[in-house]
Amino acid sequence: MDSTIKALERRCPRLGGPVGFDYCLTAENDQHPCFKIIDCWWEQFDVYHYLEASLPVKQFHALLQAGPPKPKASSLVELIEAARQRTRTE
Repeated sequence: MDSTIKALERRCPRLGGPVGFDYCLTAENDQHPCFKIIDCWWEQFDVYHYLEASLPVKQFHALLQAGPPKPKASSLVELIEAARQRTRTE
C-alpha cells in the first residue's frame, strides 16, 4: 500500500474517533473493507479507483452493493435462535 495513503487518517462516523485508511480496509468481521469506505474517503483521494485496482473483482462489486451490517441485537437474536435449533436436533 502506498505509504501516503496508509498514513491518511480521518474521523470514523461509525466509531466516533480517528482511524487510518488501513483500518477501514479490514474493518468488517470478515476482514473486508468497511461498507462506508468510499463514502468516507472520496474527498481525500480517488478511493474508488484505488479499491477497484487493489481488490478482487467479486469483492469490489460486493463492496459497491454492501449495506450497513445488521444491528448487534438482531445478530444476537439470530445466534441464539441458531443455538436453540442445534440443541433441539441433538
